[in-house]
Amino acid sequence: MTDFSPAQWRKSSYSGGQSGQCVEVARASGLVGVRDSKDPEGWRIAMERAAFGDLVAKVKVGDLDL
Repeated sequence: MTDFSPAQWRKSSYSGGQSGQCVEVARASGLVGVRDSKDPEGWRIAMERAAFGDLVAKVKVGDLDL
């Protein structure tokens, strides 16, 4: 398990912040972590930077049913 405790978590500049439906990302040990801003101590997904870049690209073009 990757330790993200010292990581600096941030929200997207596109996040409204008011609805509470935000994800946060952080970098640690060469990985990117993703977590739910409403539950910062809850689940976290860790992936390699290239995989995170691929995920963001697919979201931007609408390739994922979200």
